[in-house]
Amino acid sequence: MVTRPSTDGTDIAAGDGTCRIIRAGVVDYRAAWDWQVRIADGVRAGTEPETLLLLEHPHTYTRGRLAPDGDLLLDDATLAARGITVVETDRGGLITYHGPGQLVAYPIIRLRGRGGPHWYVRALEQVIISVLAEFGLGATTVDGRTGVWTADGQRKIAAIGVKIAGGVAYHGFAINVDPDLTMFDGIIPCGIADRAVTSMAAELGRSVDMDAVVDSAARAFCKNLGLAETRTR
Repeated sequence: MVTRPSTDGTDIAAGDGTCRIIRAGVVDYRAAWDWQVRIADGVRAGTEPETLLLLEHPHTYTRGRLAPDGDLLLDDATLAARGITVVETDRGGLITYHGPGQLVAYPIIRLRGRGGPHWYVRALEQVIISVLAEFGLGATTVDGRTGVWTADGQRKIAAIGVKIAGGVAYHGFAINVDPDLTMFDGIIPCGIADRAVTSMAAELGRSVDMDAVVDSAARAFCKNLGLAETRTR
């Protein structure tokens, strides 16, 4: 079921060292993108707090600004039959998949005074590694390849793609908790053809509670970026 973006969460004054956490359930990709843009405008203006959106999407392939056409392997008829939407987006990176069973985290925060794009991507990688460690999964980064991988560096478990405009970052990261991994067969994920995509459930050999991963992501994000965590629903 696709829900409209909610406005639950605790509002706090912008720039006070805390972060508004919003758990949004399942949200259409374009609706979530528009939502982020509106919040980012408010963060720049000082009328909205820094915010972390935690949600899932319906089946969607998103293409970053540099994604070549050949990285999408399915034709329109197959996409329609499988219920997959394709969206051209303004984030960095190439093509990836979002869908049920994948936690998508969209931090909308100021980077000025914190660090630049390189620092931010590395910080998000450490957030993800912290989340996976809480569930007993070792993880690492791979030189020259953005995202987070299994401890042996062979299987990608989380992707990162961000947009920075006017000193405010949005878009973010996606952790494969327990999605339908066959959906990645329809693309060359992030342009990487020589390594597999995996999930927390596949690596652990058991189901993983999405709500627990959401809680962990909220804690890890706030801790790693030095923000006070607000009460969430």
